[in-house]
Amino acid sequence: QVQLVESGGGLVQPGGSLRLSCTGSRITFSNYAMSWYRQAPGKERELVAHITSAGTNTTYADSVEGRFTVSRDNPKKTVYLQMSSVRPEDTAVYYCNALWKPAWHKPYDYWGQGTQVTVSS
Repeated sequence: QVQLVESGGGLVQPGGSLRLSCTGSRITFSNYAMSWYRQAPGKERELVAHITSAGTNTTYADSVEGRFTVSRDNPKKTVYLQMSSVRPEDTAVYYCNALWKPAWHKPYDYWGQGTQVTVSS
C-alpha cells in the first residue's frame, strides 16, 4: 500500500526554525501534487502549503506566507516544509497529503499519520 511518513516535528521556541519531511513509498511520487496541512486542537484542518508535481509552483496560507517554504525532491520521493520564525499559533499536528487527479479516473488521495509541532517558550 502507498505510505507517507512524516518526520522532523518536535518542540521549538518562538522565533526558531525546523524542517518537516514527508517520504513516500510505493508511489509514483512525481505524479502527485503535495500539500502540508495542519490541525490544532478544536480547529478545522487547514491547508498550510502546496507544491505542484514538478515543483514549479507553490502556494501558502496567508498565516505562513514569508515564513514557511515548501520544496520537494522527486528522486527521493520527499517533500519538505521549512518552518522559520515560528509562532505559538503554529502549534498543531502537521499532515502530508499526496493528490493525483487523472482525467480518466477517480482521484488518488493519500495522507500521512502526522507529526506534532509545538511552539513554546
